[in-house]
Amino acid sequence: MSEPRQNPSNSLRIVYLNNVVLMGRLVADPDIRYTPKGTPHCTFRIAVNRRFKDQTLNDWREETYYFTVSAWAQLAERISERLKKGSAVLIQGELRSRSWETPNGEKRSLVEIHSRNIQILDRNLQIDIASVEPEPDIPTDEEPDIPKDQLDDIPF
Repeated sequence: MSEPRQNPSNSLRIVYLNNVVLMGRLVADPDIRYTPKGTPHCTFRIAVNRRFKDQTLNDWREETYYFTVSAWAQLAERISERLKKGSAVLIQGELRSRSWETPNGEKRSLVEIHSRNIQILDRNLQIDIASVEPEPDIPTDEEPDIPKDQLDDIPF
Protein backbone atom coordinates (compact mmCIF):
# COMPACT_ATOMS: atom_id res chain seq x y z
CA MET A 1 0.00 0.00 0.00
CA SER A 2 1.52 3.35 -0.99
CA GLU A 3 1.35 6.47 1.13
CA PRO A 4 -0.68 9.37 -0.18
CA ARG A 5 1.29 12.18 -1.77
CA GLN A 6 1.18 15.54 -0.13
CA ASN A 7 0.07 18.38 -2.29
CA PRO A 8 2.58 21.27 -1.91
CA SER A 9 -0.31 23.73 -1.78
CA ASN A 10 -1.65 21.94 1.31
CA SER A 11 1.65 22.12 3.19
CA LEU A 12 2.13 24.47 6.10
CA ARG A 13 2.86 28.01 5.01
CA ILE A 14 4.79 30.31 7.26
CA VAL A 15 3.68 33.91 7.31
CA TYR A 16 6.41 36.46 7.92
CA LEU A 17 5.71 39.62 9.81
CA ASN A 18 8.06 42.56 10.17
CA ASN A 19 6.22 45.29 12.05
CA VAL A 20 7.57 47.64 14.70
CA VAL A 21 5.64 50.16 16.79
CA LEU A 22 7.60 52.39 19.17
CA MET A 23 6.87 55.50 21.17
CA GLY A 24 9.72 57.74 22.25
CA ARG A 25 11.43 61.11 21.97
CA LEU A 26 13.93 62.41 19.44
CA VAL A 27 17.45 62.67 20.86
CA ALA A 28 18.54 65.16 18.18
CA ASP A 29 17.05 67.15 15.32
CA PRO A 30 16.25 65.10 12.20
CA ASP A 31 18.83 65.01 9.41
CA ILE A 32 17.48 65.26 5.86
CA ARG A 33 19.55 64.45 2.80
CA TYR A 34 18.81 63.82 -0.85
CA THR A 35 19.86 60.96 -3.07
CA PRO A 36 21.60 61.77 -6.36
CA LYS A 37 18.17 61.45 -8.03
CA GLY A 38 16.66 63.96 -5.60
CA THR A 39 14.69 61.62 -3.34
CA PRO A 40 14.48 62.99 0.23
CA HIS A 41 15.75 60.72 3.01
CA CYS A 42 15.44 61.69 6.66
CA THR A 43 17.03 59.94 9.63
CA PHE A 44 16.76 60.56 13.33
CA ARG A 45 17.21 58.69 16.59
CA ILE A 46 14.65 58.15 19.30
CA ALA A 47 15.00 57.15 22.94
CA VAL A 48 12.50 54.62 24.27
CA ASN A 49 12.23 53.97 27.99
CA ARG A 50 11.40 50.65 29.62
CA ARG A 51 10.31 50.55 33.24
CA PHE A 52 10.44 47.23 35.08
CA LYS A 53 10.65 45.78 38.55
CA ASP A 54 14.05 44.32 39.39
CA GLN A 55 13.24 41.11 41.25
CA THR A 56 16.69 40.82 42.86
CA LEU A 57 16.58 44.31 44.39
CA ASN A 58 12.78 44.47 44.66
CA ASP A 59 12.94 47.96 43.20
CA TRP A 60 11.65 49.69 40.08
CA ARG A 61 14.28 50.43 37.43
CA GLU A 62 14.28 52.17 34.10
CA GLU A 63 16.36 51.49 31.00
CA THR A 64 16.63 53.57 27.85
CA TYR A 65 17.04 52.11 24.37
CA TYR A 66 18.02 54.09 21.29
CA PHE A 67 16.74 53.38 17.77
CA THR A 68 17.59 54.87 14.39
CA VAL A 69 14.54 55.76 12.30
CA SER A 70 14.54 56.32 8.55
CA ALA A 71 11.88 57.98 6.37
CA TRP A 72 11.73 58.52 2.63
CA ALA A 73 10.05 60.80 0.08
CA GLN A 74 7.13 63.00 1.22
CA LEU A 75 7.15 61.59 4.74
CA ALA A 76 10.83 62.54 5.09
CA GLU A 77 10.20 66.13 4.05
CA ARG A 78 7.17 66.52 6.29
CA ILE A 79 8.84 65.20 9.43
CA SER A 80 12.08 67.11 8.88
CA GLU A 81 10.04 70.32 8.89
CA ARG A 82 8.02 69.53 12.03
CA LEU A 83 10.13 67.38 14.34
CA LYS A 84 12.93 68.59 16.59
CA LYS A 85 15.00 67.30 19.47
CA GLY A 86 12.69 66.27 22.32
CA SER A 87 9.60 65.74 20.15
CA ALA A 88 7.45 62.83 21.31
CA VAL A 89 6.53 60.51 18.45
CA LEU A 90 4.78 57.24 17.69
CA ILE A 91 6.59 55.32 14.94
CA GLN A 92 5.16 52.45 12.91
CA GLY A 93 7.43 50.70 10.45
CA GLU A 94 9.59 47.69 9.78
CA LEU A 95 13.12 46.64 10.62
CA ARG A 96 15.74 46.94 7.90
CA SER A 97 19.43 46.21 8.04
CA ARG A 98 22.30 47.38 5.91
CA SER A 99 26.02 46.97 5.97
CA TRP A 100 29.01 48.68 4.38
CA GLU A 101 32.76 48.86 4.58
CA THR A 102 34.61 51.93 5.84
CA PRO A 103 37.51 53.42 3.87
CA ASN A 104 39.79 51.68 6.44
CA GLY A 105 38.29 48.31 5.48
CA GLU A 106 36.22 47.89 8.66
CA LYS A 107 32.83 46.27 8.25
CA ARG A 108 29.88 48.16 9.70
CA SER A 109 26.21 47.31 9.95
CA LEU A 110 23.08 49.07 11.10
CA VAL A 111 19.57 47.91 11.93
CA GLU A 112 17.07 50.73 11.63
CA ILE A 113 13.35 51.27 11.55
CA HIS A 114 12.06 52.04 8.08
CA SER A 115 9.07 54.19 9.03
CA ARG A 116 5.72 53.95 7.31
CA ASN A 117 3.75 56.22 9.64
CA ILE A 118 4.83 58.81 12.19
CA GLN A 119 2.56 60.64 14.58
CA ILE A 120 3.65 63.61 16.68
CA LEU A 121 2.46 63.19 20.25
CA ASP A 122 3.35 66.62 21.66
CA ARG A 123 0.21 68.47 22.76
CA ASN A 124 1.19 71.69 21.05
CA LEU A 125 2.06 69.84 17.82
CA GLN A 126 -0.57 67.09 17.65
CA ILE A 127 -0.51 66.80 13.91
CA ASP A 128 -0.69 63.40 12.31
CA ILE A 129 2.01 63.44 9.68
CA ALA A 130 1.49 59.86 8.64
CA SER A 131 1.87 59.32 4.96
CA VAL A 132 -1.45 59.43 3.14
CA GLU A 133 -0.34 56.72 0.75
CA PRO A 134 2.10 54.02 1.86
CA GLU A 135 5.60 55.11 0.95
CA PRO A 136 6.99 53.09 -1.94
CA ASP A 137 10.03 50.93 -1.36
CA ILE A 138 13.10 52.89 -2.34
CA PRO A 139 15.38 50.99 -4.73
CA THR A 140 18.77 50.10 -3.28
CA ASP A 141 20.49 52.36 -5.81
CA GLU A 142 18.64 55.27 -4.17
CA GLU A 143 20.10 54.54 -0.70
CA PRO A 144 21.85 57.69 0.54
CA ASP A 145 25.58 57.79 0.95
CA ILE A 146 26.72 57.92 4.56
CA PRO A 147 29.23 60.72 5.00
CA LYS A 148 32.67 59.44 5.95
CA ASP A 149 32.77 61.67 9.02
CA GLN A 150 29.62 59.97 10.38
CA LEU A 151 30.61 56.36 9.82
CA ASP A 152 31.95 56.03 13.34
CA ASP A 153 28.76 57.56 14.80
CA ILE A 154 26.78 54.38 14.13
CA PRO A 155 25.77 53.10 17.58
CA PHE A 156 27.16 49.58 17.14
